[in-house]
Formats: sequence, structure tokens, C-alpha cells
Amino acid sequence: MDTIFKGDLSTPRGRRNAWVDALFVDHAIFRLFWTNFAVVAPGRLYRSNHPTPGNLRAFARKAGIRSVINLRGQAKNGSDALSREEARRLGLDFYDMAMESRGPPHKARILRLAEIFATMRAPALIHCKSGADRAGLAAGLYILIQGGGAAAAMRQLSLRHGHLRHSKTGVLDAFFRLYQQTGEGRKPFLDWVREDYDENELRQAFRAGRVAEFINGKLLRRE
Repeated sequence: MDTIFKGDLSTPRGRRNAWVDALFVDHAIFRLFWTNFAVVAPGRLYRSNHPTPGNLRAFARKAGIRSVINLRGQAKNGSDALSREEARRLGLDFYDMAMESRGPPHKARILRLAEIFATMRAPALIHCKSGADRAGLAAGLYILIQGGGAAAAMRQLSLRHGHLRHSKTGVLDAFFRLYQQTGEGRKPFLDWVREDYDENELRQAFRAGRVAEFINGKLLRRE
């Protein structure tokens, strides 16, 4: 991942470096005003793009956020360092739960995320970089884990949040469709994940559109 951050927030120079990296390398300059914030389950789960410290404070006031689930994993860039620091200041629980946006969801990661959902202090905020793909996946997984349907889960992957289903990120839509076609109404979602889901088969079956992937990967520079 591109970064110029040196890992230091303890000095004015290090903090400036973190902000320059966040704003101009990680594109947080756009996230100062556009948060992609939305409700997944009122009082339980919310979603957004990678929050700046100010936005994280605002979310904590607005929605009572008590936990943050970072779907980027340990990015080790300025955005990551600043949001972790702010979460500590606010007394929020912080989880690293790296998810993919351009590959089939990993079975082990789905099950780990389910454990986090079951034990986290709610309300929680899930975020990735843009709040479009991995946040949509995690939001859809939450709906299915709570007993909701695949159609409701797929609505979390929408153009309203910036998700392009004809690019490589469309494999996430294909995952939800696969459950809808082979598991829904037959067995609970997590049982289907454990017993029936084959991520390699989904990877081989899925094909992305070239134009949409150029937009998503090259122009928007999504992770």
C-alpha cells in the first residue's frame, strides 16, 4: 500500500507527516466532507469510509459508537494511525478485520467477523477505505448472520455507496447470490459458510467487466 507515513505521531513533524499522508496519499481529503455514513442496523451497526479523527468523534456523538471494526486491517499509513489514536482517546474498542474487495470472501474471515459481531460492544462502526465494497460486504454479512435475507444483504452493495458490481468487486454480489441460490431457506447462513461454501469455485466462476474494473481500480484507485 502506498504511504509516506514514518510511523511517528509523537512529534509535530511526525503528526504533520501523518496528515499529509492521510490527506493526499490515502485520499482522506475527500473524506473530510464525504463520510459515506449509513445505518445498517439502528443502535447496533453503522458503516462509513475511513473516518478522519473529526468524523470519528462526530460518529461517536451522533450514534453512540463504542466499537470500530477496521476492514482494511493494519494499513500502517497516516489514516490508520490517526484513527487508531482517536479511537483510544474516545475509549472505543478497536478490531482489525481485514477483508478483500476483489476476491471471494474467505471462509475463515467470515467466521471471525461473525465472532466479532457476537461479542463487540454495540453500537459499532465498520469501515474500509471508501465505504463502498468491504463495508458493504461486512454490512451484508451482518444482515445474514442476524437471520436476514440475501436480497437485503445485496442492497448493502449499492451504487449509492459507490459499489460497481460489474468490476472485480462484483464478486461480492456473486457471493450473496450464491447463498441465495444454494443455501437460503435450506440452512442458516453460517452453517452454509462452514459446510457448503467453496471460495475457489466462486473465484473460477466469476468474471469482471473490463470497463468497470478500469474505473474502479485505475481511476478511483480503490483497494
